[in-house]
Amino acid sequence: MRDAAINLRALPEQRDLIDQAAKVLGKNRSDFMLEAACERAQSIMLDQLHFALDQTRFNQFVALLDEQPQHNAGLERLQAVQAPWHKA
Repeated sequence: MRDAAINLRALPEQRDLIDQAAKVLGKNRSDFMLEAACERAQSIMLDQLHFALDQTRFNQFVALLDEQPQHNAGLERLQAVQAPWHKA
């Protein structure tokens, strides 16, 4: 059961366009907008997790991952900091 409200304001022509598209799909405005927003949100989140490379670029990527890391004083300082949940 839906119990979280999402409110937004739109121009009349935007509302009309959304209503027309929803009608084409046999949906009401809320269902159409929620589905469209969720699809876009999932796409954005997947872009953060998944990327595709051709074989040449994939090989370059793997080679970079396999290289020995260079000295990084800032990273060493960061790794030396004890996590707050490990402090006594």
